Amino acid sequence: MKEWGGRLRRVQIGNALSAFGSGFTLPYMFVYVNEVRGLGSAAAGAVFTVFALAALAVLPFIGRGIDKYGPRPVLLAGTAMAAVGAFAFGQAGSAPTLLVSSFLFGAGFTTCQPALATMIVRCTRKAERSRAFALQFTLVNLGMGIGALVGGLIVDTSDPASLTRLFTIEAVTFLGLAAVTGTARIPAAEVEPADVGAGVEAAAGRGGLRALVADKAMLRLCLLAGLIFFTCYGQFESGVAAFATHTVGTPESTLGLAIGANALTIVVLQMFVVRLTERRRRTTAMAAAGVVWLAAWGMALVAGLIREDQLAATVAIVAIYALFGVGESLLAPTMSPIVADLAPARLLGTYNSGYALVKQIAVAVGPAVGVMLVGSGTWPLYLISMAACTLLIVAMAFRLRGFLTPAQDNVRVLNVPQRELRELEAVA
Repeated sequence: MKEWGGRLRRVQIGNALSAFGSGFTLPYMFVYVNEVRGLGSAAAGAVFTVFALAALAVLPFIGRGIDKYGPRPVLLAGTAMAAVGAFAFGQAGSAPTLLVSSFLFGAGFTTCQPALATMIVRCTRKAERSRAFALQFTLVNLGMGIGALVGGLIVDTSDPASLTRLFTIEAVTFLGLAAVTGTARIPAAEVEPADVGAGVEAAAGRGGLRALVADKAMLRLCLLAGLIFFTCYGQFESGVAAFATHTVGTPESTLGLAIGANALTIVVLQMFVVRLTERRRRTTAMAAAGVVWLAAWGMALVAGLIREDQLAATVAIVAIYALFGVGESLLAPTMSPIVADLAPARLLGTYNSGYALVKQIAVAVGPAVGVMLVGSGTWPLYLISMAACTLLIVAMAFRLRGFLTPAQDNVRVLNVPQRELRELEAVA
């Protein structure tokens, strides 16, 4: 177990390094393309579009690679692409070279995520996974926050070399990820007794994406995850930020404080929330996250109605981001462990990649919808739409319960209702 713990520590250090690199450069890519290279906002938008499309292009193939070759070779390939893309991005001076660099950067960064998630599963027992994924989430937020802070100290738009240094340092960060985590000897996939459930039955005899599509529980989880990432993460730095600055009139400096409040909330609450959720159904925690986010959208309505009182409106905006952090803390120890429990051992990479693909699509679509509604001046419609989506999250979380086994939903056998026990015995 000590050896496994050492491997897990190396994986978690890798997660922190990856997050540090993201926070280090991603907030400044628009400024770099638009102002430093002077290529305009259209070129900057194209760079972000290519970055997102790269993720969509590689994710369908990453899972197959992880299942066939293991997560370590895939991680090394991802770090190599990301390092080359980040370095080239800092050297590029024309739109075509920036777009090619952005594609490599996005493809490499995206490749690392399912590989790291698979490594966490391989290095933990089922009882430990909620804490491991919660710690991962905490380290990711802490790493991104520190990265953004350090990057902000280096960035100087009047000095193009400062941005070049920024992306060069990120390239080195990815090489550090390869050295620390990519060299760890990850245990092979264990063949564990399958839980009785529709998902395992659907996956039997099928491979790759066919098994995932046939798994009703996994499909429902992916639909719920898509809605969650559309409603929360897809609005976090786009729709809500646009609402705060353009509708409420919140200064951009205060918006940075609000984002900091979100990260601080997660770092402070995460391990406490883990202990709270360990004794409860995972679907209950997911529904509770929806309820908390509903309160966040209610706070947004308050901010819109009292925007003439700048101080009170600013407090409301900061509260929105803090409430989002509470909901995120509830989700961190629940969703990824469910994916791991649903996945047959031989298809863990495919399931992680499919889950990541759904998240990526939702995060890509969410900002477009949010900014469009806020930008058109229909902010009440925006808030109503997001509140409706949040209510749907609560309903879908409770509906998912019927497609999970007690173990997958973190229900102790002694607490399983007799009706569910009879159903499981009948299936067996």
